[in-house]
Amino acid sequence: MNSSPTPAEPTIPPTADSGDHRDPPHRHPSPRPAIRAIDLRKSYGAGDAQVLPLDGLSLDIDAGRFTAIMGPSGSGKSTLLNVLAGLDTPDSGEVVIGDTAISGLSDRKLTALRRDRIGFVFQAFNLVPAMNAEENILLPSHLSGRRTDKRFFRRIVDLLGLSDRLRHRPHELSGGQQQRVAVARALVAQPDVIVADEPTGNLDSTSGAEVLGILRSSVDELGQTVVMVTHDPVAASRADRVVLLADGRLAGELSDPEPETVASALMQVASADGGGAR
Repeated sequence: MNSSPTPAEPTIPPTADSGDHRDPPHRHPSPRPAIRAIDLRKSYGAGDAQVLPLDGLSLDIDAGRFTAIMGPSGSGKSTLLNVLAGLDTPDSGEVVIGDTAISGLSDRKLTALRRDRIGFVFQAFNLVPAMNAEENILLPSHLSGRRTDKRFFRRIVDLLGLSDRLRHRPHELSGGQQQRVAVARALVAQPDVIVADEPTGNLDSTSGAEVLGILRSSVDELGQTVVMVTHDPVAASRADRVVLLADGRLAGELSDPEPETVASALMQVASADGGGAR
């Protein structure tokens, strides 16, 4: 039996008092969902080739909690994440972020909502190659014209171990470091919700565990809301809640998940899933 000590969980430490600066407000879980999906329908193709990645799906994403979305290939999980984040438009139904229904927003207002209220962490990192790490992290704040909380920026950069990498461009960073820059970019902007699409998909197991630990800590220490799509039961077990999809509909959910219970539930859903669109 391996008796090696378990690596310490990344945490966001308190910051020493420094005059008039204040820490960002701690977000306590709210009775109102961070995001509501109401009777979402989305189709691709027509006739015999039509698929329904979302088929009347309704779902609340709890504020201040970590929610993982899982399902077999073709279950609609990535389509759902894109619709929740305003990256794709449903054929019908509604998405409400906080108290804002997004279906009637103009392109300009929808762009501003994504920029100001949603933090994105993608499998492919989506860093700007010509910018160094610090510039990538601060990009959303610069685009919105908001002043960056420098003290909070330093907390996050130190937590993610990026202090000596801020002047490096993406091609000078490892995959794990690039994803940590992407997570820092999402956290520093202090969004209402962080949306993570397979955030560990391009990482080795060690780097992946670090990223998941940071997302977990952002919920526990900062009250951040995180919603993540993953195919990995171990990654999903870091969440407070796992939502299972099949054929564009809810197929079940787990609270306080463990890797074994997630894997078992996913196998049961996959055996009954008739296929759909990713």
